[in-house]
Amino acid sequence: MKFKTVAAVAALFAGAVTAYAQEAEIDLRADEPRLSYEDAKVLGKELFDDTAMCSACHGEDATGGEGPAMNIDRILPGQILYNLHANAKMIGVDESFAPITPNKLYAISVYLGELAGLETSEEDLDQLFAGSKKAVQSSQEMSTYMLSRMYNFSSTTKNMWSEVRENWERKSEEGPLKQTYEVEVAGEWEAGEPVFTPEPGKTYFYEAAGVANFVAGPGLKNNQKAESSQMLVGDAQTFETIANKFTDRAMRGDIHTTFASPDGKYIYMNGAKVGEYADVMSPAALLKVDALTLDVVKALDIRGRLHHGQLFQDKYLLVDMFMSDHDGLDVFLMDPETDQVVGGISKDQLGGDTYTAWTDNKHIYVLMAPAGEHAAGFRLGIEFARGDFTNDPTFWIAKLDPETWEVVAEFPFPGIRGDWVTFDASGEHMYVTAGASALVSKMRTDTGEVVWSGVTGPGPYGAELNADESELWVADKGEMTGFYGRTITVFDANTGKQKATLLSAYMVDHVLLSPNGKEMWLTSNGEGKILIYSTETYEKIAEVPMPGSGDPHGLVWVHYDENGESRVVRDQGNFHGGIHPAKGQTLNY
Repeated sequence: MKFKTVAAVAALFAGAVTAYAQEAEIDLRADEPRLSYEDAKVLGKELFDDTAMCSACHGEDATGGEGPAMNIDRILPGQILYNLHANAKMIGVDESFAPITPNKLYAISVYLGELAGLETSEEDLDQLFAGSKKAVQSSQEMSTYMLSRMYNFSSTTKNMWSEVRENWERKSEEGPLKQTYEVEVAGEWEAGEPVFTPEPGKTYFYEAAGVANFVAGPGLKNNQKAESSQMLVGDAQTFETIANKFTDRAMRGDIHTTFASPDGKYIYMNGAKVGEYADVMSPAALLKVDALTLDVVKALDIRGRLHHGQLFQDKYLLVDMFMSDHDGLDVFLMDPETDQVVGGISKDQLGGDTYTAWTDNKHIYVLMAPAGEHAAGFRLGIEFARGDFTNDPTFWIAKLDPETWEVVAEFPFPGIRGDWVTFDASGEHMYVTAGASALVSKMRTDTGEVVWSGVTGPGPYGAELNADESELWVADKGEMTGFYGRTITVFDANTGKQKATLLSAYMVDHVLLSPNGKEMWLTSNGEGKILIYSTETYEKIAEVPMPGSGDPHGLVWVHYDENGESRVVRDQGNFHGGIHPAKGQTLNY
């Protein structure tokens, strides 16, 4: 087994996500030589079974227990370090590792690889150790950075929330900020035979699922792992899966969205750029999938790592990034006819870190975090949720003109680390979730005035209005609080008062109203399935399991009219193609 990008992936993963101001001692030990394979296995087993007691949660021989199985595939040192610092369930474990050194992370990785039955060459060991050193070095540097950031935050966030709004100072640059670049085609392939034949008058759903294999919760085990990323198509009326197709393993990656061209002929998902598994922070490509064959037909180099995507004005693709290359953009519009960027913006121009982008089909709204390395907002959220600091760093929304990409307004909002924005049909109000603070806020889109804020379950993520917009459903994912959320909180959309709490599944992140206006569809990363609830009775009416326990993100509905012409009618951003239940425009199926 070769790891051509192990060092690079580990460094990117750790340098961008991990180790922001942790108490556990980190020691680079630059001159310490790499342990031999046999010595690494011994140390790794000692750490896993005794010193850090990893086996208490992950089971003997890492077969799974309260925590997921870890004997399935290679787990990189950077990924181990990430979980030590960023997973709230690991509180205290990082201290038992102290001091955290490259050889310790390397040893755990080697030991888990042995349990997984992987062949490991001397070259592989060198690359794993190099990746471990880079991860620890990045962790040290980021710890110093975040400590200084927290000090700066404390001096600016002691004021009451009203004063924050009144005294807000613009973060973004002034004037038109539009940028573009040329998208390169990294690979192109012919589509095979169709896996299904759409029927006129029918509506179908598409779901992309990855291989991250998040499974949480006491007593839950998952010894399966999807062999690769996959695209699935199903019947929106019967909830039955029609077909699915896995990508080549060289294209597999973390999936965080599913979106489509306006005509529904192509579905998009994240994939690898360099033939290695594309995790949250590694190089990646945008995969273009034929909607009838489910074959990948193009791999597009969009200069970074895709996060979310959705339609804009039923014409363009609105894309936001987990990370961007130095010559890339963090939010942009792409023309699906040409596969080219028509306009976009970088986080540096916006004066902070971008997380997700949303639209009311007039403006683009970007959820912003204080400037720093990517996921600084995520790290701050974890620190806040753990009680490591109590000052409230301000997060905000940048409202953009999509023609010029000028920032026309900035709206600070209550809570730490905004995750999701959903709009009412009039476009007058938006609802914003803040994961670390367990808050959702209703705000005016013209002034940024906060109408109400309500307390959710742990780590809220997605939010969605029902058909008459009297209720707001919020997915309590557990974002930044250990990913152990498993409920839906239903609010009165007018008053902000809680109406119900529904048991759902672990790590539900996206919650979307179906085009018939009768169902809420929930994607569970933790349990590898879609859950479907009646908006009238609150009862779960169906589940759609992902083959191979893949983790689903996002949803797209494609409708075929009586002439057999297809169009997207719903994605994770909004309704499309003349459909909107709140306006009385529904599909009756």
